[in-house]
Amino acid sequence: MNKSAGLPILLLVMLAACKPVQKAENKSMENQTPGTVSNTNMQAVNVLQNILDQYPEKFDKILKNKEYGVQIIYTQIDRGKNKLAKFTDYNFNLNAEEYYYPASTVKLPVAILALQKLNELNIAGLDKNTTMITEPGSEIHTEAYNDPNTADGRPTIANYIKKILLVSDNDAFNRLYEFLGQEYINNSLHKMGYTDVQIIHRLEISMTEKENRYTNPVNFYDKNSKIIYTKPETISNLVYANRNIKIGKGFYRKGELINEPFDFSQKNRFTLKSLHSILRSIIFPEIVSSSQRFNLTQEDYSFLRKYMSMRPQESRFPAYDSVNYPDNYVKFLLRGAGKETVQDGIRIFNKPGDAYGFLIDAAYIVDFKNNIEFMLSAVIYCNSDGILNDNKYDYDTVGLPFMKERGQAIYQHELKRKKKHSPDFGSIIFDYNNE
Repeated sequence: MNKSAGLPILLLVMLAACKPVQKAENKSMENQTPGTVSNTNMQAVNVLQNILDQYPEKFDKILKNKEYGVQIIYTQIDRGKNKLAKFTDYNFNLNAEEYYYPASTVKLPVAILALQKLNELNIAGLDKNTTMITEPGSEIHTEAYNDPNTADGRPTIANYIKKILLVSDNDAFNRLYEFLGQEYINNSLHKMGYTDVQIIHRLEISMTEKENRYTNPVNFYDKNSKIIYTKPETISNLVYANRNIKIGKGFYRKGELINEPFDFSQKNRFTLKSLHSILRSIIFPEIVSSSQRFNLTQEDYSFLRKYMSMRPQESRFPAYDSVNYPDNYVKFLLRGAGKETVQDGIRIFNKPGDAYGFLIDAAYIVDFKNNIEFMLSAVIYCNSDGILNDNKYDYDTVGLPFMKERGQAIYQHELKRKKKHSPDFGSIIFDYNNE
């Protein structure tokens, strides 16, 4: 996704052949977190469907065509007298069995786990701002001795996470993947109940399944250039879940069209339900169950929230030009990644992904002026020719307009929705001018 890293909007995709449009379900996601409520009356059951039905000219063509593979989760948030959040989830065609390629959304749990790993190591002088040098290891695995996007050129976990959250940088993800290792990433998430997740390869770089099992040696240095922690080169013995997933009618390989479906059986997997739940755990850790709470400090949570909601033009280090990185660059829902002026008072805490015709976004959307907050996650497949790797996708004509208009439809509904208690936004208000 990040143009400065030379990213062709990458990665892979499912043709999640969703069932024909039915009434939106209010079945709250499995393994509900404390505070989540299931509505039972018919009016509540149809909330999401009713919203979509108000705009047939915008949504019917897409929602009634199973080839778009749309899945949606909309979470209403209500506050009690104690200001604690209560969630009501509404799902549209949500199906964990339907594979879609998650693209850059896998960067969110890896960024979170990098902070968790530092807390678990608990080594004096080792934190997210410590100099991190990645050695090359085997011939195909590359080194990282400096970072041109930082004030002093030092690579650090903090700056890698910033680049992931600000512009979805692929190289930054790969460096954190190499620091953590395949087994730590997947085993940690599986223990938390996210058993459907498989994060098993780097992004943008073409490597074999075995090469992705190897992760580089990484050294951390103190201010005196003394090594304070080393993560050696490792090889993962992780046993992957058996999958047989083939998508599309053809794909390009080294410039040649192969007239057969592309094999995704050994590609990353991350369901919309898990993505939505992980985002919720970062915004509302006090509400989710302890088993799904990451081992983070309050400072860690604030760091993630700040850069998840910061706009590229508000960042000094890294700094991004406004032409290639407008403030809506990675804001699909509500914004559509367009270049129009950002509305005052609204912040979007999110992690999107786009690859091979798939657009995915999971967002916590806040309007400070109108005391609005809600969560919205969605995926849509927009690859009308069925050919992968040709960089010819319907992002601008189908996917992004759909994401934008659906976010705006939910936002308009939230503007009218009555709430007994106002939200407490104290934990998500930041001074973005203070880097």
